[in-house]
Amino acid sequence: MDIQRVGQMAAQERQLGFTTPPNGTWVQTERAAHEKWAKLIGSHPKAAALMHVIVGNMGRHNALIASLPNLQRLMGCSRNTVIRAIATLREQNWIEVRQIGAAGTTNAYIVNDRVAWSGNRNGIRYSLFSAAVLVSDDEQPDKDEIGARPPLEHVPSLYPGEKQLPVGDGLPPPSQPSIAGLEPDLPTRQHASHQADSEEFTTNPKKW
Repeated sequence: MDIQRVGQMAAQERQLGFTTPPNGTWVQTERAAHEKWAKLIGSHPKAAALMHVIVGNMGRHNALIASLPNLQRLMGCSRNTVIRAIATLREQNWIEVRQIGAAGTTNAYIVNDRVAWSGNRNGIRYSLFSAAVLVSDDEQPDKDEIGARPPLEHVPSLYPGEKQLPVGDGLPPPSQPSIAGLEPDLPTRQHASHQADSEEFTTNPKKW
């Protein structure tokens, strides 16, 4: 696929106009997206329903990681129905689907933009992106212990815009010796008095 075709596909996807606020509970869509969504409801109702589930649960970066069983529960339908709905959304360029792990039962569903792939380490390219993760307790091996486990150790971290506050006694102020040949020559009263005594001792040693 040439670069021009990729650019056209990316522009087409951005026209869907899904955006999410940083910390809000709503999703903003454009009118054109609703019109396309309405046509999708008429032709593929389960795919349209799945799109609502993905958009309703995705994070601020317009991506959701979820397992097939969780999507089944949210949609209230069979596994095969979910798989067909995913295929429809994928073929019509509503979402990009990226498999998480080798099992193939958990995927990342990305809305609007293609995932950027970079690097070529050992012949493998990697992609790092942010997404909301949807999990359920019945998928966890320690589901009976959830809620009873002790809190994790706290690892301090700084967020954007924050600054570390110094605590404790701190270190002594820095002290730098004078540079050779540039020592300060500042007269003082004590030094002048000592010099006068030295001169008087030289001229009148009997006094001392």
